[in-house]
Amino acid sequence: MNGNVESSVRPDAEGVGIKVRERKKGGGPLRRLYAKHPAQVLIVASELVLVAVFAVASPYFLDLGNISALLLDASVYILLALGLTFVIATGGIDLTPGFGMAFTGVIAALTMTKVGGPIWLAIAAGVLAGILAGLVLGVVNGFLVAKLNMQPMVATLAMMLVAWGAALSITGTSSIPLNDFVPFLALGNGKTFGLTNAIYLCILAAILAHFLLKHTLIGRYALAMGSNEEATELSGVNVQRWKWRVYALAGTFTGLAGVLMASRLASGKPDVGQSYEMYAIAAAVLGGASLRGGNASVFGSVVGAILIATIRNGAIHLGMSDQNQKIVLGIIVLIAVFVDVRRKPKASA
Repeated sequence: MNGNVESSVRPDAEGVGIKVRERKKGGGPLRRLYAKHPAQVLIVASELVLVAVFAVASPYFLDLGNISALLLDASVYILLALGLTFVIATGGIDLTPGFGMAFTGVIAALTMTKVGGPIWLAIAAGVLAGILAGLVLGVVNGFLVAKLNMQPMVATLAMMLVAWGAALSITGTSSIPLNDFVPFLALGNGKTFGLTNAIYLCILAAILAHFLLKHTLIGRYALAMGSNEEATELSGVNVQRWKWRVYALAGTFTGLAGVLMASRLASGKPDVGQSYEMYAIAAAVLGGASLRGGNASVFGSVVGAILIATIRNGAIHLGMSDQNQKIVLGIIVLIAVFVDVRRKPKASA
């Protein structure tokens, strides 16, 4: 009999079996999709509802220029959320992405202005320096969490302050202008086929992150550590080493986000990124990542980041003040945590 059809036999009063009407399992494709990926289906549905509401509330919301601006705003959240997806998969947390982004953007801008020679050489050096600065930040986080066994929240909170202080100290609290590096500014401000170039960068980053999560050891071990770290270690996996690598990977995505932000702002600013780590965490959790570890979704994190950007953009169209936007986004973070708490706990290995 087909695996999607179920039948049973019920005895009647005389003991004769009566065949109960066959019942199909699973329902339609949408129901089966929801059963398999509930968080992702809900986040997409929520995004579609928000778009419909804001489109009715403002005639300008669906303009191509506004959609491009919305996606540009989402691009930084996406890059930060991609890195956090791996950290949260292990059951850890990373609070450095916000001011870590400011630090890496400052390093990128400083390098560009200090390197002589052709402009392309300066740009390449700056981009590489920014990404490497993020990698170093992630390596330090991994050392504190994996090697020294510090609580991830405490360790990364301390490193968040270190990164912020370093960015302010390097710049003397002022910005490093990048107006002379026009080709670099095209990354965050230029458009191709009507959409900002940052979106194409995010697409490539998301494809890479999905491949790493689903088809490489770092993704598999991250999920395994989040499901049951002790069992993972007993199976022969060097948990300390791979957790270190996960934080290093997250730092690399932070560095990439810092480079993109420097391009968007045409400067390395030491005071950007406040609360961005919270938005990125909320994006990952709303998209299916569990703060208890063991579950993560790159697609969900991307849509969650777009959802956060949609709320911010729509609030502006509704004339909502910046203070009230923060209230709304704070509530979104609380909802994300509540949703995660209400999810079924992961099965113990």
